Amino acid sequence: MDIRVKICGLKEPAHVVAAAEAGAAYVGFVFFEKSPRHVSVAQARDLAIEAPVGVAKVALTVNADDAFLDDLVARVPLDMLQLHGQESPERVAEVRARYGLPVMKAIGIADAQDVEKIDIYGAVADQLLVDAKPPKNADLPGGNGLSFDWRLVNRKYWPKPWMLAGGLTVDNVAQAVKMTGARQLDLSSGVESAPGVKDVAKIKDFMRAVKAAI
Repeated sequence: MDIRVKICGLKEPAHVVAAAEAGAAYVGFVFFEKSPRHVSVAQARDLAIEAPVGVAKVALTVNADDAFLDDLVARVPLDMLQLHGQESPERVAEVRARYGLPVMKAIGIADAQDVEKIDIYGAVADQLLVDAKPPKNADLPGGNGLSFDWRLVNRKYWPKPWMLAGGLTVDNVAQAVKMTGARQLDLSSGVESAPGVKDVAKIKDFMRAVKAAI
């Protein structure tokens, strides 16, 4: 079975195309002003148009209200919404019903208690993103280049598709797949030359490492 990869935090049309050509199944656009990967709705529309057919376009939002999401969904051709804040299960269900798009909920993991939340959100989300919980007082909810203890999700089974995120790089992806059994991976900082600056060579190297890990 292939491993599906999401390259998140893309800001340049050339990088969207490069990610797709390297084999990424998803491309992600970040809507969070504190992030070096933040894009405007207008920028995201241009990026989404560049995405080749068959590559899923994902919008990462953080505690977004209906007004923002209404504008986003109306203007950008998206395939999925990723909720990466403190959205409640009820809010996840509301967003899913309002926009008719699949919703992926990110869940920060630091200990076994956090893992229990996956079942709760699995009842309302279409997909789950299992990420490292950000440090206290961190500016970013994700994209910090940090991993969590992968043993916490070793041999776990959830009925909904899930992605592993958090500090993935060309050097650790094989171990991550082996320890967690993940069939979907999400990364951003691991394919950058500087915060918010994607590196085409690193994208290609990571995708080759993923194929070698299968």
